[in-house]
Amino acid sequence: MTHRRQGTVTAPVRSEFTLPPHRETCETGVPSAVRTRPAPSVPHEKCAVRNLSLPLALTARISPVVVLAAAGWALTSGPATTPAAEKESAPQSAGESPSGASTAAASKQYAAAPAPCGSIGTATIKSLVPGAKTAGKEIPSTDTALRRTCSWNALKGYNYRWLDVSFEITESDAAAAKSYKENTTEKSGGGSVPGVGDAGYSVVNLTTEDKQQTREGVVIIQASNALVTVTYNGSDFESKKAPSTDEINKGAIKAAKEAVAALESGQKV
Repeated sequence: MTHRRQGTVTAPVRSEFTLPPHRETCETGVPSAVRTRPAPSVPHEKCAVRNLSLPLALTARISPVVVLAAAGWALTSGPATTPAAEKESAPQSAGESPSGASTAAASKQYAAAPAPCGSIGTATIKSLVPGAKTAGKEIPSTDTALRRTCSWNALKGYNYRWLDVSFEITESDAAAAKSYKENTTEKSGGGSVPGVGDAGYSVVNLTTEDKQQTREGVVIIQASNALVTVTYNGSDFESKKAPSTDEINKGAIKAAKEAVAALESGQKV
């Protein structure tokens, strides 16, 4: 939650490991036909009223990234995970021993997380986060072999955008699938993202405070024993409107696809 105090905006540092909280539905400003149409592969939009004090127009122009990076931090969170379909075990061949099958099931494909700031193409960063430094900023981690996150954020004019990409390496495919399922169940209301990794999930939320809207999309992909999470959000501080659901959702999915490709092209076990 951000607070306005004498022309500056502060915000609590968000947890690196926690997804943005799920909220109750409210008025989104999006036509009801769009919000309520059931589509299994397109995430339903959920919205909530959440305090996020925003700078005055003058403040927004004078102090772009320093003031509003904190707001992005408050809105984003570490890799959320979502329900993934478990893989069926391949039929055991006549010459395969039970112990061999058990070893294969517990094996992992990825030993370490890739460099997150190099996982998204320059053109994509410029498109999704106009005005951001394309090099990004890696978030400190207690174990960079298992978890790495990079963030990009910028205020261009009155338009603010935040993007972060996180990689988490688990001990096995089963552990990744379990974490994915727990997180997607917790963050309900979204839809599947087909054709990426072993399982994919996307959800978009709208928050409003002081009549200012912010829309955030989260995409979670399970690929073998790895989890890839992308968070993308934005606000327009002049119109007080948020980017469309389609823009945020497509942007998050595009970044997720590039991040998974970077993971798959990296070194495997």
